[in-house]
Amino acid sequence: MSLNCNEINLIISELNLNGAFLQEIIQPGYDTLVFRTINKNEVNNLLICTNPQSCRLNLTKYKGVKNKKPLRFNEFLKSKIQGMRINSIRQLGLDRIVKFDVSTWQERNFIYVRLWSNAANVIVTNEEGKILDCMFRRPNKGEVTGGTFIPEEKELTEEEIAASKEKFKIRTFDEEADESFKDKTFNEKIDAYYSEHASTLSRESLLAQAEKWYNVKHSKMEHALENLLAKKKQFECADKLKHTGDLILSFAHQIEGSMLTCTDYETGKEISIRIDPKLSAQENAQVYYEQYKKSVSGMDSLIHDIELSQKAIAALDAEYEAIKNEQNVLKIEQMLRRDTTPKQHVAKNYSGLKYEIDGWTILVGRTANENDDLLRHTVKGQDMWLHARDYAGGYVFIKARKDKTIPLEILLYAGTLAVYHSKARKNAQADLYYTQVKYLRRAKNGPKGLVLPTQEKNLFVKLDEAKLRKLDEYLVQ
Repeated sequence: MSLNCNEINLIISELNLNGAFLQEIIQPGYDTLVFRTINKNEVNNLLICTNPQSCRLNLTKYKGVKNKKPLRFNEFLKSKIQGMRINSIRQLGLDRIVKFDVSTWQERNFIYVRLWSNAANVIVTNEEGKILDCMFRRPNKGEVTGGTFIPEEKELTEEEIAASKEKFKIRTFDEEADESFKDKTFNEKIDAYYSEHASTLSRESLLAQAEKWYNVKHSKMEHALENLLAKKKQFECADKLKHTGDLILSFAHQIEGSMLTCTDYETGKEISIRIDPKLSAQENAQVYYEQYKKSVSGMDSLIHDIELSQKAIAALDAEYEAIKNEQNVLKIEQMLRRDTTPKQHVAKNYSGLKYEIDGWTILVGRTANENDDLLRHTVKGQDMWLHARDYAGGYVFIKARKDKTIPLEILLYAGTLAVYHSKARKNAQADLYYTQVKYLRRAKNGPKGLVLPTQEKNLFVKLDEAKLRKLDEYLVQ
């Protein structure tokens, strides 16, 4: 429910901001602004909300929370309006348009805050009415940079004022009132009411959203962890695979057709082992030995993935607790928001793993599909490619930065990942190829993702446990 014209006038009468300076302007979200003002050592936070369900302007006890990504309108206000002096604030007639007259010694501008539920906007103009920028750009209405906005400013008669007071009542909030609520100013009542009841800035509704978000995400992460633990349980049976191979070699002379029946020399029990009659005893045993090797080599990676999954769940739990303990509704709303980052700033979804280290991005493809996807859709010619020499394994890429040379420390981090995600991990060391992506060529008729490097250099890397633990901190979830 938005403010009516008489409620707006009452709020303005309590502001006492004439002569105050706009010390800081913060835009927590696309539809919310907070003007932090200072006047003779008195600091106030003026909230402007253009959301249709809670369109309003009032003093608030909550300091605005800066958005992680700079928003266009906020950047404009900071460069053009922040630091100006507020000469006056008034409503234009009964139109629910609040005009801020702001200036410096050399420039004067107007900020129009239109508090209409379905067409709210904040429009900044110069003295001639030329639009400098808007919170929401609406070309069809001429509300764009360079357009003109000069709303009518007519004086009201006493009869019109009296009629409006009769028609648009000022809320008393009697249903909310306890003793402390009755003593509040109208600004304080509005702030308290919307903090509890507005669908966008109600702590209760925001916490309900948080609970739903947490339950969905936690359920998915728990399911993924359960799958990893189930796979780990399978891998823990790797010794049985090796033992089966040993039994096949030990009792090869007893193989009959597609079955070997023998006495397990460890348990003393008679067992049956399925045999491929097309293969020799040695080849049948080798099949089990290969499965054993895969289980052993995959266990280290699996344990690493389980640890990361457990850390991610712990981080989610901590984030949810922080939301539940937060009292600032603007902060809660921002913590929950998923759509305020401009599309051009949204991070791409990379295949594989992504690490951010001192401004450098390292990408890791762990499978042929991830390697191929990174090569086709993510990396560019100037990016650096690393791969274990003479060992099967994943590709590691270091994203290039303009006019920057890759530091040795970053190269070693990437090299550590290349060894770790390769068959060389058991040796804990390996020689690596590294070259720029533009010097890679695809192998004709080769397997998916296979490339042949040219102009490559060699890098010898030993696995460092301290580096591996440090890399966990740089992993982007």
